[in-house]
Amino acid sequence: MTHGITRRRAALAVLCTSLLAGNGTALAADPWPSKAIRIIVPYAPGGIGDIVARMIQPVLQDQLKQPVIVENKPGASGSLGTEYVARSAPDGYTLLLALAAPQTLNQYIYKTGYDGVKDFAPITLINTNPMVLMVHPSLPVRTVDEFVRYAKANPGKLSFGGAGGLTSFAGEMFKHMAGIDMVHVPYRGGAPAVAATVAGDVQVTFANYSDALTWMKSGRLRAIAITSAHRTEQSPDIPTIAESGIPAYDVTGWSGLLAPAGTPPEVVERIANVLRPALQDPSMRARMANVGAESGGTSPAEFGKLVANDARKWEEFVRRTGIKINP
Repeated sequence: MTHGITRRRAALAVLCTSLLAGNGTALAADPWPSKAIRIIVPYAPGGIGDIVARMIQPVLQDQLKQPVIVENKPGASGSLGTEYVARSAPDGYTLLLALAAPQTLNQYIYKTGYDGVKDFAPITLINTNPMVLMVHPSLPVRTVDEFVRYAKANPGKLSFGGAGGLTSFAGEMFKHMAGIDMVHVPYRGGAPAVAATVAGDVQVTFANYSDALTWMKSGRLRAIAITSAHRTEQSPDIPTIAESGIPAYDVTGWSGLLAPAGTPPEVVERIANVLRPALQDPSMRARMANVGAESGGTSPAEFGKLVANDARKWEEFVRRTGIKINP
């Protein structure tokens, strides 16, 4: 009797072990993705990050065969949503629509709970979005050289509107490299800063190309130069600041897709391999151009290098100048 009970217990233990092993194997082999994926946008709906996220949403949804949800988490100049993703599980189901300032600048001027380089796994650059140095038409300047000479002749009399992040630091870096004195006037967004320049409340602004385009075409603001290292495809006649007498000046906005650090490399590669050809498709390039952006499509390693280089540039600039911008 005792031996029979022992044998039954042993058989039951083997069965349980087999079932558990089977379940474990099934879980381990569970293919990614097996549920909805979220793209966190660290700004409010309607901005360039939100627009771009909704451009890539159907591509991912169609290719990965799972729902892709765009979720806006604005606050703290983009740091709130960025930190949320940094602290999310690295399982490929929570991604970040990253923008240049929250990813590479904010940690050096604000108190943030993340490292924009170390706490993320880069996937791909989605686009670049240059800025434009624009002035009110009443200002008697048409080139960077004329602007600098005018500013030096009128120290402290010019004011520029910025919205924190790159739109403000583009102006701060310009001031520093050109050796001029301008007063920074903060606004709560790029569009209000541009509107203030149109109204003449400030004379200068460094605006995202998408915010600048309408006003440039109408003639209500005068475009002086592009802030990126290369001329933009959309307005090839506008020179860069670097080629206009301030060598090495380069402030370029961008959007990219990131995952939390520790996300499996095969998941990162799969997302990148889906997006890269889509971003190079002529129809997508045209859609990007309509919002003043140039389409990307880099490898994870290439995008990671871009993020690290930008972060290093801003860290050095902030340390060298001691500049702080109140959030």
